[in-house]
Amino acid sequence: MPYPHLISPRSVCIFALSFATLALPAWSIPLKAFGGRSPTGSKPPAVVEQPNSPKAAAYYHFSLGEMYEELAEAYGNRSDYVKKAIDNYRLAMKEDPSTSFLVEDIAELYRISGHLEEAVEEAESALKTNPKNVDARRVLAHIYTEEIGDPQTNQINGNMARKAIEQYKLIAKQDPKDVDSLIMIGRIDRVINNSVDAEAAFKKVLAIDPDNPDAATGLASVYTDQGDPKAAANILEQLVKNSPSPRTLVLLATNYEQMQDYAKAADAYRKALQLDPSRAELKSGLAEDEARAGQFDAALKTYGELTKANPQDAEPYYGMSQIYRQQKNFAMAQKMIEKAKQLDPDNPDIQLNEVLILQDEGKTADAIAALKTLLDHTKKSSYTPSQREYRAKLLEQLGLLYRSNQQYDEAVGAFQQIAATDPDLTAHADAQIIDTYRVAKHFKQAQQVSDEAEKKFPDNRTLHEVRAQLFSDQGKTDQAIAEMKKLLNGKDDRQIYLAMADVYRQAKDYKNMGAVLDSAEKLSPTNKLKAGVLFVRGDMYEREKKYDQAEKSFRKLLAIDSKTDPTYASTLNYLGYMLADRGVRLEEAQRLIQEAVKLDPDNYAFLDSLGWVYYRLNRLPEAEHELARSVKLFSKDPTIHDHLGDVYFKQGKIQQAIAQWKSSLQDMTKANSADLEPNEKAKVEKKLETARVKLAQEQRPNQR
Repeated sequence: MPYPHLISPRSVCIFALSFATLALPAWSIPLKAFGGRSPTGSKPPAVVEQPNSPKAAAYYHFSLGEMYEELAEAYGNRSDYVKKAIDNYRLAMKEDPSTSFLVEDIAELYRISGHLEEAVEEAESALKTNPKNVDARRVLAHIYTEEIGDPQTNQINGNMARKAIEQYKLIAKQDPKDVDSLIMIGRIDRVINNSVDAEAAFKKVLAIDPDNPDAATGLASVYTDQGDPKAAANILEQLVKNSPSPRTLVLLATNYEQMQDYAKAADAYRKALQLDPSRAELKSGLAEDEARAGQFDAALKTYGELTKANPQDAEPYYGMSQIYRQQKNFAMAQKMIEKAKQLDPDNPDIQLNEVLILQDEGKTADAIAALKTLLDHTKKSSYTPSQREYRAKLLEQLGLLYRSNQQYDEAVGAFQQIAATDPDLTAHADAQIIDTYRVAKHFKQAQQVSDEAEKKFPDNRTLHEVRAQLFSDQGKTDQAIAEMKKLLNGKDDRQIYLAMADVYRQAKDYKNMGAVLDSAEKLSPTNKLKAGVLFVRGDMYEREKKYDQAEKSFRKLLAIDSKTDPTYASTLNYLGYMLADRGVRLEEAQRLIQEAVKLDPDNYAFLDSLGWVYYRLNRLPEAEHELARSVKLFSKDPTIHDHLGDVYFKQGKIQQAIAQWKSSLQDMTKANSADLEPNEKAKVEKKLETARVKLAQEQRPNQR
């Protein structure tokens, strides 16, 4: 029994027997010898001076009950000791009704000995006698709380949850300042997804005790569940300011992660480590968030410390490989993943990362071959749930690789295997199939799969998103927007507004595009989220030929964005290309684009921009070199072929120019119309015709 004693259980019994036999005055017995406690704060019976009073008898039976309870605990809940403890507690309550707190002890004895029904009956019987018996209500609340979760099925027993809440509410009604009961109400309501009542319960506690850490973290968790990490972070920030703890700081870091503010998340982990440097999982969390925040040197250092602390842990090497892959340092990325694989050869993430390194190197065919080999080696006749999840992940990556390589039939086949592997992922697989047909401009097949999927999964969010994109690509703007509006729910609206902006962009409806971007910006609390909106807004202004406003947006974006963020390089490239395409401030355009290429050396779009600015500067050999590299990396972009054709034509390489312009026109038939300038096709056709005439003129004298 968890209550302190000044003497041993045997001494307690002897002491109590001596008291009863010799009729010593009760006040002569040290109170702490009998426990001097109740689990709910109730006091033992008051000491009186009459030698044979009911109070004295109550003490006697109370002491024996406590002794037998401790013996029962020491001997594995031996039934005879349990029975004797219960009998003596009953006698103590009979002698002195003020010892009603012993109901809790009796019920607990029943519970730990496996007699749950008797425990409930004991508490309910006490409540029939005295409906205001708070101790009995606590017994019921505790029992019901213990029975809420089913460890075998991992399910919540809603009936037990409701019963527990009912008892805690009755306790709180009798004592409105009982913060422990209010906290339990909030916790259980949150478990059963009753966020409104959970929020109210935690707020009641904070009104009584503003610095209560359990209520503060509970309320923050409710806000996190509701999709409002900013509100959660505000509460936790105040809590860690007043009373920092590793647990609270980790919760704060989690909310920052949801807000995509990884720099603040990393800072929270650093503070948690200062309070508890021994916890390796805190350092792992720090390294991950440092990497996400683009603090690559710091992340590599933290991962290095983890490898020294535990050389047999593969995770730090895996983390370092991902950083090197993002930095385009593929040799080091491969070196780190090899170390990780040696330590944990069966880790699916490590195996997949090898494929992703090949993909990022531009070795798509090699990546496909490696992934197919991995799928063959891990193929089984049956799979565990985790194995099914892993295989579905591999199949999806294979489908994406096929799609990027314009092997659309193979991509569809890979996505179809996902549903065959795990039927629960059928809706997700259908969404990828629709998207594949959409990208391939096989709109009839895409629409057919979309219609069938909508009948099977009418409430699936992802299917609505790809259906909207499909309508948009076919110029059905109103239908696309209607699909998007179905998804607005007050929780994930920012992404939907950005998707709607893309629909309006394709329709060249810049007025409505600006309006939904305003809505998305209001839902972007961090600089990182604001950066995404600013980039799209700059693109909108550029398409409207509002170059000053576009440049202003891009300059603002560069001021707030991190150089390690992909958006930063894309912004440099966009701004530089915008200047180069207009033939203004070409030296500045060159510097901007070169910086973008330095950050992402194998980005075909950046290389196209660099080749184009060299063309504008009349540095034709350099222009040809960069554009040829760009075409090699991606051969299906009509703009790159057009640019390379211009370079060849100016160099007098007429036949090569004609070949490039033919490729440009061919790719335009597959390109999204929203990505093409008005009359762009006509311009290329005119250049092609001019080149053919010139070629004919050059060949005619030779024929003579």
